[in-house]
Amino acid sequence: MRSRREEREAHPSATRVQNHQYKNHHVWAWVTGVIALIAVIAVAGYFASIYFKTKKAVDQTYDPHNAVKTTGEFNGKKRFAVLLMGTDTGALKRTEKRGRTDTMILAVVNPAKKHYTLVSILRDTMAQMIGETPTRIEKINAAYELGGAKMSMASVSELINVPIKYYAVVNMGGIMKMIRYVGGINIRPTLSFEYGGYVFKKGKLMHMGGAAALAYSRMRYDDPRGDYGRQERQRQVIITLIKKAVSVSSLSNLDSILTSVSSNVRTNLPFSALQQIAMNYRGCADHSSSDYLHGYNAMIKDAAYQVQPTSELQRISNLVRTELDLPEAKVDNNETYQNKRNEANGFSFKSSKTQKYHIYDYTEAGDN
Repeated sequence: MRSRREEREAHPSATRVQNHQYKNHHVWAWVTGVIALIAVIAVAGYFASIYFKTKKAVDQTYDPHNAVKTTGEFNGKKRFAVLLMGTDTGALKRTEKRGRTDTMILAVVNPAKKHYTLVSILRDTMAQMIGETPTRIEKINAAYELGGAKMSMASVSELINVPIKYYAVVNMGGIMKMIRYVGGINIRPTLSFEYGGYVFKKGKLMHMGGAAALAYSRMRYDDPRGDYGRQERQRQVIITLIKKAVSVSSLSNLDSILTSVSSNVRTNLPFSALQQIAMNYRGCADHSSSDYLHGYNAMIKDAAYQVQPTSELQRISNLVRTELDLPEAKVDNNETYQNKRNEANGFSFKSSKTQKYHIYDYTEAGDN
């Protein structure tokens, strides 16, 4: 049996062909590998660019003054709540540095049920401003104007007796810009009305730019459900905008979208925490429920308020605490004290009429 050397000597031309084929095979393998590597680098570079742009924008939204420890908090197993707020600063020629909150929604994420719950708190809800001295009763939407996110979180927390550590606030003027940057949004109005020069027809799909969407979400007085109806429309606009903003078709305007986010959103959730939420709680996004703190019309001095009966405060407290895997606890605060005193003096939560509601000195509560 001849050796390979003897074979090569016996058939030199065949050997040259084999060597040529061998070299060509490796050249093409090398070229293919380089092309693949370049493609991978290009794709990785594109997504790295998106990553760093996103991180830069989100970092600018971060509020270090209300920072809290988030290590291990968003591991996909723990439950958490975030207070979502919308302000009207910068919209419709309003330029106050820090306006009142038109929208307050407590979002509670429950990975055990792969579910999240949205609890709306109306802007006119009577509440104690936690952090103000002496004791001060205002509409809940005043908390952000008086003491920023810290007072808003503390006041809502005290109102329904649940812990709240995280918040996100969006400027409604920024919402207008973002809607424009994503090319508008498509919405089916929940009712027919005219507002701000726009005509909305119930159930008819309408393409809305920023100004139209803001008008749609702001109208309150012509809605038979008042603020309850307006909050539903605001949630509709925000949810639709989020879906459009993360779509592939919006990537061409990514820089504008991120610029708008960075200048119109504030949160005490750092970028690392938002990453963990995105990765570990994706399964919760498909299932949701909603509720709201239902109140009664009342006049406190010359201002119209929504006053919640103690039973309603307790119901919402139980709901949120259960979703957070906390034991139910009695709501005992300024609001329940005011309810007790007012009911003792003739106020009825069973009446559909607007009644006078008196604010008593809460320091007397310790004597009862």
